[in-house]
Amino acid sequence: MLSKRLIACLDVRDGKLAKSVKFVDTKDIGDPVAKAREYYEDGLDELVFYDITASSDRRRIMLDVVEAVAAQVFIPLSVGGGVRSVADATDLRLAGAEKINVNTAAVERPALIAECADAIGNQNVVLSMDIRRVERCAALPSGYEIVIHGGRTPMNIDALAWALEGEHLGAGELVVNSIDADGTREGYEIELTRMLADAVRIPVIASGGAGTPAHLEEVLTDGHADAALIASMVHYGEYTVSGIKRYLHARGIKMRMSW
Repeated sequence: MLSKRLIACLDVRDGKLAKSVKFVDTKDIGDPVAKAREYYEDGLDELVFYDITASSDRRRIMLDVVEAVAAQVFIPLSVGGGVRSVADATDLRLAGAEKINVNTAAVERPALIAECADAIGNQNVVLSMDIRRVERCAALPSGYEIVIHGGRTPMNIDALAWALEGEHLGAGELVVNSIDADGTREGYEIELTRMLADAVRIPVIASGGAGTPAHLEEVLTDGHADAALIASMVHYGEYTVSGIKRYLHARGIKMRMSW
C-alpha cells in the first residue's frame, strides 16, 4: 500500500499568502515563502502553490514568487494559476515547479491537458477541479458542477464527466476542491471525493474543508483519497504538519514519517 500524502496549499494573491471562505472574503495572512519553509522543515510531503487571481486577471503566474518558494523547499512543488499553454508550463518547470496544475484554461480548452502531458509527462500534469454541489439534472447527473475563474463562473459541466475526460486526456492527478467546504474547517466533501476517487485510476487529492486531523482521517479512509490538502488549519497555527502526521500514523494510516 502506498503512503498517503499530506499536502499544504499556499493560495497567493499579489505575492502574499491569502485565504478565503467558499472562495470569497479573501484576506492576506502572511508570507508564502516563510510558510513554505516552515512546512517543509516540519515534514510536509508536498506543496501546492496557487496564484489565485492569475486566471481571472488574465495574466501569467508570478514566476518570481514561484522561484522564491522553490528555493526554500526540497519536496515536490505543484504550481497552478494562469497556465494556458505548454510555454507557461515549461516556464514554471524552469522556475522550480515539479508539477503543473491546470484548471480554468483546461476547462475552456481541454486539449491543453494533452499538450502539457505530451510535453512534460502525465505524472507532472495535475487537473485541479473547483466544484460546487447543485441539483441533479440531465446536464449535471452527479449533482456537482465545475466552476472556473476562482469560483466566479459556473460552467454547466458535470464534475464526474470532467474528471473522467481529464484522466483520458492525460492528467496524472486530480485535485478535488469543494467550493462548498472551502475554508469552512468543517470537514471535506466526502461524497464528492469518494465518487471521483472510485471513478478514476489516477491519484485523487481531497481539498477544501480541513479543520481537524480527524477530517483528514475520514477523507483518506472513507473518502478514498490518496492525499489530503490542508491550508487554514496550519496557516493559523492551530495544528502543525508533524502533529497531523503523527495523529494519522497512530490511527493506522500509512504516512511518510521522518522521525
